[in-house]
Amino acid sequence: MNSVAGKVVLITGAASGLGLADAMLLADEGATVVLTDINEQRVRAAAQQIGRGAVPFHQDVGEEAGWMRIIGEIEKRFGRLDVLVNNAGLVRYGSVEDCSLQDFQLQQRVMVEGVFLGCKHAIPLMAKSGGGSIINISSMGSHQGFPTITAYSAAKGAIRSMTKSIAIYCQQKGYGIRCNSIHPGKINTGLIQENVSPEQVAQREQSWDALPAGAYGAPKDVAHLVLYLASPASRFMTGSELVIDNGATMTPID
Repeated sequence: MNSVAGKVVLITGAASGLGLADAMLLADEGATVVLTDINEQRVRAAAQQIGRGAVPFHQDVGEEAGWMRIIGEIEKRFGRLDVLVNNAGLVRYGSVEDCSLQDFQLQQRVMVEGVFLGCKHAIPLMAKSGGGSIINISSMGSHQGFPTITAYSAAKGAIRSMTKSIAIYCQQKGYGIRCNSIHPGKINTGLIQENVSPEQVAQREQSWDALPAGAYGAPKDVAHLVLYLASPASRFMTGSELVIDNGATMTPID
């Protein structure tokens, strides 16, 4: 317990879904969490729900000036940054023929440029703080071919490869910063929801039983993996890609 006690953690896209689950668990484990989201009202409500000194910021992760402002405010308030969770994302469905250039560019802006900018501006403060952990949320879409989410898969694939480059860069610079990517499968969030009753979802959220084939995961499943990567227990992991999908990417096709 309290494996991240005293750490300052920045989580993007934290007003709901995976980001909110991450923030709640890390706060429970003793971290000070800074939540950012494009939805200012929801991120403020999320911080209030968490309590324990949680700090909300309105942020468009594709804007560099916003990153500079938020990192500067974190340094001013706390003097350090230990963990960055690049979680913000969105999906616009479309095949390579159907997807508009506007939708393609939007998804690259949020998920590729957003991760790049987050790492670029967080790394100096993290290095100054004595090191830390960067956790980039990718997707199983970076491992499999999904024809209806071409732009989303491209963005998540870029996160996968960029993570490795950043990991080795930080290692060679001696910053003490690890960088890993998480690749969730289908999780019950606002982006993707399983066709089951609310009662079944609530029951699964409370249980730790193994899930049957084809079942969706819960946000807490990913949050506990984020907690592991944020904690010193994962000190020997950098540049890794952790798939958490209930075996979906390796299930044989009949």
